[in-house]
Amino acid sequence: MKAVRFHEVGGPEVLRIEDVETPTPGRGQVRLRVAASAFNAADNGMRAGFLPIPVALPHIPGYDVAGVVDALGADVEGLDLGQPVVGFLPMGADGGAAEYVIAPADSVVPAPRTVPLADAAALPSVALTAWQALFDDGALQAGQRLLVVGAGGAVGGHAVRLARRAGVHVVATASPRSLAAVRAAGADEIVDHTAHSLLDAVGAPVDVLLNLAPIDPDDFARLVSLVRDGGTVVSTTAFMPTPGDDTRGVRAATVFVRADRERLAEIVGLVDAGDLVVDVDRRIPLDALPALHAEASEGRVAGKVVVLAEDTPR
Repeated sequence: MKAVRFHEVGGPEVLRIEDVETPTPGRGQVRLRVAASAFNAADNGMRAGFLPIPVALPHIPGYDVAGVVDALGADVEGLDLGQPVVGFLPMGADGGAAEYVIAPADSVVPAPRTVPLADAAALPSVALTAWQALFDDGALQAGQRLLVVGAGGAVGGHAVRLARRAGVHVVATASPRSLAAVRAAGADEIVDHTAHSLLDAVGAPVDVLLNLAPIDPDDFARLVSLVRDGGTVVSTTAFMPTPGDDTRGVRAATVFVRADRERLAEIVGLVDAGDLVVDVDRRIPLDALPALHAEASEGRVAGKVVVLAEDTPR
């Protein structure tokens, strides 16, 4: 099968397009004929060696995947050959930047019916991150106020929609490029962070501050003053500490996305119900993945990119 792998950590040049043996599923595993994988910033970090997630080399990136069940290992129940599925794979295992991938059976769920299968690869980890940040780590509840810093990305869009669905008042920051997307997601208030200071623009304390942006640590610490006494600051920027305020009981939590099959199935249901939207900005072929990593190494990749295992989605 065709796959993209790296044999050593380093720059984008370590990625190679190779012919490798098609894997065979073991007990409790399934093999997927890949429709697409999704690119995430963590893929860039693992390849470069600065994200502390151990991988066995050579490694195939792409832990978000959508495809069709192609083979079943022993003791697999509830999945059928030919079934379209979507999954969040163990990050240290080989991923979906290949024509086939092995997945633990408990890491995949039936794919959404209302979006193309390849596009569904853009869903798992970003939607799980948003859910876990808001409700598991942030303990967000109906009637509360939420501030989302950096709402213009994929996680931010899901966070705004999930929070609004839960009856939360959402204040979100965006750049001029992402204002329309954040507005479409349903934010109650939008602050253009390129034109206004959040400290001045947010008129009332929030219960939860969710940071999704590579913000300056000192600026981040100042934003804690916007959180009410006893509130929570949640952040996905694991490369720096999340600030809190012990004197006011403001708790700090850093989100590391966790596999959760039951929650992923619920998220798929929300997509099919129209409550969540799968936005894909670009679809690229497998052999363009090294160039995408090069782009990511030069700066943040805008929007969600899915990597097609074939030239056209299945």
